Amino acid sequence: MSIEPSSVRKRATFARGGDGAVAAAHPIAVEAGLESFRRGGNAVDAAVSAQAALTVVLPHACSLGGDALALVRLPDGTIDAIHGAGAAPAIVPAPDRPGATVTVPGLVEAWSALVARHGRLGLVDDLAEALRLAAEGIAVPVSTAAAVERHRARLVDGGAGGWELLSLGAGERWVQPALAPTLEAIASDPRVFYEGPLAAAMVRAVGDHGGTLGTDHLARHTATWPEAIGTPWDDGTLVVQPPMSQGILLALAARWIERHGPGDARDHTAAEAIAAAFAHRNRIGEGTALLDEPLDVDPGRATTRWAARSYLHTAGVATADRAGMVVSSLVSVFDEFGSGVFVPAGGFVLNNRAEGFTEAPNDLRPGALPVHTLAPALHVRHDGRVTALATPGADGQVQTLLQVLLAMRFDGPDVLAALERPRWRGEGDRLLIERGHPAVEDLERRGHRLEVADHGDDRFGAVVEAGIDDDGPWAAGDERREVAAGA
Repeated sequence: MSIEPSSVRKRATFARGGDGAVAAAHPIAVEAGLESFRRGGNAVDAAVSAQAALTVVLPHACSLGGDALALVRLPDGTIDAIHGAGAAPAIVPAPDRPGATVTVPGLVEAWSALVARHGRLGLVDDLAEALRLAAEGIAVPVSTAAAVERHRARLVDGGAGGWELLSLGAGERWVQPALAPTLEAIASDPRVFYEGPLAAAMVRAVGDHGGTLGTDHLARHTATWPEAIGTPWDDGTLVVQPPMSQGILLALAARWIERHGPGDARDHTAAEAIAAAFAHRNRIGEGTALLDEPLDVDPGRATTRWAARSYLHTAGVATADRAGMVVSSLVSVFDEFGSGVFVPAGGFVLNNRAEGFTEAPNDLRPGALPVHTLAPALHVRHDGRVTALATPGADGQVQTLLQVLLAMRFDGPDVLAALERPRWRGEGDRLLIERGHPAVEDLERRGHRLEVADHGDDRFGAVVEAGIDDDGPWAAGDERREVAAGA
């Protein structure tokens, strides 16, 4: 076993060997995934174990009150997509209170469905490490402590005044006496999250803060298995999460580049292609039919038409096992600490995914699913090599993934070099760009309005990758944020 911990300005990390490999948003989650492999689990078990650990370690990015989307490539080559996100309440409230931003949390049901369909161990084993971490305690991560300081007032207003985390600083030991028994109950029967006292506690918390989530809506929730979407890419197929994920925007841009090429200005072309794809974001519910939509891409000049938004907090997990199962996944509460609405009985915050509604056909309606920023992806080559990749960053996710895919295609097969290459991210009328990016002068010359940011700024994502090739499973972790990889 090898594991690479994160640190400030670390290099991207790579691990290979054993029965499986894990890349995740925090080293503790990597270790949880590896422990699942030691118990005899497969890539799905390892992914769920790592995700569960992230809910303990990084509650500002993900929690039991959030969502999960994942792509699973099975050893026989079949690809399954799971949509573990819930709908808006049956009665839509006025959107001026935090409780009104909460949609049905889909993470727990996604775990249940994933493990039942493709896992080897079962939830009791898959949640064991997360349960231990919550019960025995962890050192508060620096990022978690910093997020608390940014959102302390909002969390207190949301009912988290008694949450142990709010009285702790970075590095101090944090035991979670409410979350631990919640995880234990879910491991035995995941439906306790959606029916009974815990569901009632969520409904009360939402109602106390202006929302209309009902116990019946929770009880009706199920994860779904929509058909994954693929488009030709680099001697294989790029597979993206289907609606309501924004993954189809990545497929749209990649499809245009596959047909027309990147030209003599790869970053400009990629920025224009993905910006043009964003013009169709509200229509992603059309699914594969949207892939035929022409994109208006100017190979010479910038159009400055970005419709991207700057939501930042999500956590990625990618896993692969020796049998050839590969998983790309993301877990999230949307904004930092989601809605800020806290459920004391469960020890977790609830999402604010209803903020993802915009305008028709993505408008807020009773029982509707919003366009979802989570966009895990797979690259499946004709020679059998498979790469899973995912990143946090909301509207920046598909932008970051496109750049990594382009680097892996046109700069050579070095995974770490592709992860370390400086990035850009479009927002509004500007292109945010990492200091030291090789295309700065060309992008300026073509009319892009640039805003330079420090390398490693959170807005540039934190990619996790895992895959399978002739030498077995491997995983790679971005140098940005707290990502780690192990095998």
